[in-house]
Amino acid sequence: QLQLVESGGGLVQPGGSLRLSCAASGFTSTYSSIGWFRQVPGKGREGVSCIRLSGGSTWYTDSVKGRFTISRDNAKNTVYLQMNSLKPEDTAVYYCAAARFPTMCVPASFGSWGQGTQVTVSS
Repeated sequence: QLQLVESGGGLVQPGGSLRLSCAASGFTSTYSSIGWFRQVPGKGREGVSCIRLSGGSTWYTDSVKGRFTISRDNAKNTVYLQMNSLKPEDTAVYYCAAARFPTMCVPASFGSWGQGTQVTVSS
C-alpha cells in the first residue's frame, strides 16, 4: 500500500522560505493526485495545493497564490511544496495526501495521508 512521508518543515522567520517534500512509496501508480493540506489547533484541515500526477494540473487556495508552488518529480515519486514569503498565519502542521482519482482539493477526497511536518513562521 501507499506510504507518504513529509519532510522539510521547521522554524522560519516571516518572509522566509521552506521547501516541503512528500516522498511516496508502494503502489504509487494507483494514485492520480497529491495534495498538501494544513491544520492548526481548533480548526479543520485546509487544502493548500493539489497537483495531478499526470499532466501536472495544479490548484492553490487563495491565501497562498503567488507565494507557494507545487511541483512533482514523477521519476522520484516525490511532490514538493515550495513556500516563499512565509507569514505567521502559514504556521500549521502540513500533510501530504494521495487520491486515487481526479478530485477536488478537499481532505475528504484523499485517502492516504502522511504523518505531517510542522511549519512554524515566527520571529
